[in-house]
Amino acid sequence: MSALSDVARNLACPICSRSMTEDGGSLACATGHSFDIARQGYAGLVTGAGSRISDTAAMVGARDEFLTAGHYAPIADAVVNVLREAPQPDGVRRKPVDCPPDAHRGSFVIDLAGGTGYYAARVMEAIPGGHGLVVDLSKYALRRAARVHGRVAAVAADVWNSVPVRDGAASAVLSIFGPRNPAEIARVLAPDGVLVVVTPTDRHLSELRSSLGLMAVDSRKAERLAAQLAIFEAGSAREIEYRVELSHADVFTAAMMGPNAFHRDPGEVRTRVAELPAPFPVTVSVSVRTFRRAE
Repeated sequence: MSALSDVARNLACPICSRSMTEDGGSLACATGHSFDIARQGYAGLVTGAGSRISDTAAMVGARDEFLTAGHYAPIADAVVNVLREAPQPDGVRRKPVDCPPDAHRGSFVIDLAGGTGYYAARVMEAIPGGHGLVVDLSKYALRRAARVHGRVAAVAADVWNSVPVRDGAASAVLSIFGPRNPAEIARVLAPDGVLVVVTPTDRHLSELRSSLGLMAVDSRKAERLAAQLAIFEAGSAREIEYRVELSHADVFTAAMMGPNAFHRDPGEVRTRVAELPAPFPVTVSVSVRTFRRAE
């Protein structure tokens, strides 16, 4: 049975919101709406108008290379630890990650704008019996996410709009360096579920920003995030900061794996990277925050 078959019961038709089942090479609801499953294993659930800007093949390749090299592994570890430590609403801690598999059976984790599925896979490695879903718009990212882990499925959808998941189905929602729709997150999150948000601080990749002229991080990002997620109850907050020594190849992939790729010429970036010392020390600095549905 595929990961998509396992999570289908948690999906909702993006047209009528009815539950869905896998039927051969498609996902279908009882009303008769049907959506194809690509041969690479992800399902296309995009409907209607909305943002269609998505990561290109080059951006996805750069991100996959950078993440596979382990440069953001401490961030993934922090997300896993936050899920491990997150208290239930009554203050009781969840069972530890190394508990027997049955303790986590039924856990359903959604990674919004989850790209290649790197973080979803790391979480699934720590949650025996759980299942993950990567939601993204980029077909290039989804092709990788669909095969990143045996218990991670992937669907195409625009997280700015609706998330094709049943009400209250998710035990956790991840929003890591990506856009988020607070109302939709609140809808799909279980009453005792947790939202984990990872955002860069103004020190994140600061050496690359100054050396390569990359986009700056909003200095009021934390303030804006709090306002955006005001419908939730804020939980824990911590900063993860460390230094990495990057090769010229790593510097280039770091520069071109995100929104900068839409605004910078790759040839120009390569030229400027070649002028940097190697290895090049870079600061990784992010905030990891948790939120709960308000009572």
